[in-house]
Amino acid sequence: MAFSSGKDRRGLVSEINVTPMVDVMLVLLIIFMVTAPMMTQGLEVDLPETTARSLVQEDEPIVITLDKEGKITVGKLEVVKALLRQELEKEYMRNKEQPIFLKADKQVAYGLVVSIMAEIKAAGFDKLGMITQQKEETR
Repeated sequence: MAFSSGKDRRGLVSEINVTPMVDVMLVLLIIFMVTAPMMTQGLEVDLPETTARSLVQEDEPIVITLDKEGKITVGKLEVVKALLRQELEKEYMRNKEQPIFLKADKQVAYGLVVSIMAEIKAAGFDKLGMITQQKEETR
């Protein structure tokens, strides 16, 4: 039988190895840093509440019309998409509290409607409404 003397210190180690834990935490930190900006992007749209009657408007709203061919009109002025923000910024400088309505054909691609909404938001407008047609009730 072999007996060990007090000089041999090959017993159990009672310390915790934190290196793997730090590695996992750094990987999680990187994942959260990459995915967090993707979760906060979006458009803030303040849509009016729907009621049975039309809402009384104090100011004449700006109406942006988007037809199925992709033609954009601001009021009665036809605008190309590249110049839309400039036109909207002019309108914003005239009256900052003026409401703006977007009237888009139902066949227009969703991406185009969202890009127009982003241009409206970038121009500074906070009050954005969507013009829709009421669904006819079938009897």
